[in-house]
Amino acid sequence: MKLSAAGVEKIKPTDKRQEIPDSLCVGLYLIVQPTGKKGWQVRYRHGGVHRRMSLGAFPVLSLAGARERARQTLAAASAGTDPAAEVKAAKAPKLDGDRDKIKTLIGQFDKRHLSKLKSGAVVRRELERHVVSAWGERDVHQIGKRDVIDLLDGIADSGRVVTANRVRAYLAKFFGWCVERDILATSPAAGVKPAGKETSRARVLTDDEIRWFWTACEAEGFPWGPFGKVLLLTGQRLNEVAQMTDSEIRGDLWHLTADRTKNGRAHDVPLTGAVRAALDEVERVTDEEGRVRFIFTTTGRTPVSGFFKARAVLAEAMVGIAQKERGEPVEIPRWTFHDLRRTAATGMARLGIPVRVTEAVLNHVSGTGGGIVAVYQRHDYADEKRQALEAWARFVLSLVEGEADNVVRLQHG
Repeated sequence: MKLSAAGVEKIKPTDKRQEIPDSLCVGLYLIVQPTGKKGWQVRYRHGGVHRRMSLGAFPVLSLAGARERARQTLAAASAGTDPAAEVKAAKAPKLDGDRDKIKTLIGQFDKRHLSKLKSGAVVRRELERHVVSAWGERDVHQIGKRDVIDLLDGIADSGRVVTANRVRAYLAKFFGWCVERDILATSPAAGVKPAGKETSRARVLTDDEIRWFWTACEAEGFPWGPFGKVLLLTGQRLNEVAQMTDSEIRGDLWHLTADRTKNGRAHDVPLTGAVRAALDEVERVTDEEGRVRFIFTTTGRTPVSGFFKARAVLAEAMVGIAQKERGEPVEIPRWTFHDLRRTAATGMARLGIPVRVTEAVLNHVSGTGGGIVAVYQRHDYADEKRQALEAWARFVLSLVEGEADNVVRLQHG
């Protein structure tokens, strides 16, 4: 019904609670209690969930005032915020000014949930990098669906669609945890779609690009120069290399325990002379207690991070090196650190190394290494892995030195 000021006055109570909608302001209801008390309520949806919020009692809040407040509430809900949750947070006692800040809650999320997961350190790093850096000082109740979308769009627009989708998944977990602990009523990430469609990458650096990359690493120095060389020469995963420690190196072998690998399988990586030379370039940094925790670190406390910026620096250096070499503008298609792993795998295939050996080098279980083979084939391919990595290192160095045509290709055994 279309409510009027006079009509609201005349409505009589009954033995049941009455909820009378206002046809002029959809979402606004007049609530009439059996006791005769009257009040205003607005209803809206947030994160796919129906929400209700009291606006005030009649006649303290008039019909005109109720309509104005209802429109403001509905507009805020449309923008992605949860007005009822904000009112609840405002009324809650402020025991700690930082209690509901994003940076505080992500720290608790890490302590109580992420720290128990194998991938927890990666998730925490990405939340710090993309979420805490943007919202760290904000109260979690101020974050709406629109804020989440804007954050993800910004990441995707910088060319990192896959990263945006991963951050979306991490935020969904974080906000879901906040709901479970009654910090939030609903998750502002609910209903947010992926930032874009992910496509399988097939980027492999060309021989020229490998040479330019190596030269860029030489010029860059610590930490990204040696780091990039080790990634290229070993073909191992980004975080496995970033978190490398001296205690994992046993002579000319790098031993990764099961908790250090993505697939939970212990893994040995033979270290070629070229890799050992790259590691020797790294001056060890100690922490406050004089301990060396990681090989690739600038603080002594945590492994290197900021991979996106590091890649950009090396990519820019590659372009400069290429243009100087050719004497003309050169455009190098975008590559990522993970593409170095694919480049190593492809390079070993070019050298005639069997696929099963390459998979053993990469600690990758699929294809020829899956199914019954993974159960009954216990040969660790130690000798074959060493031969493959030695051949790959010789090939890379031959490209750098301009002698690639003289590299002997291995043949399938």
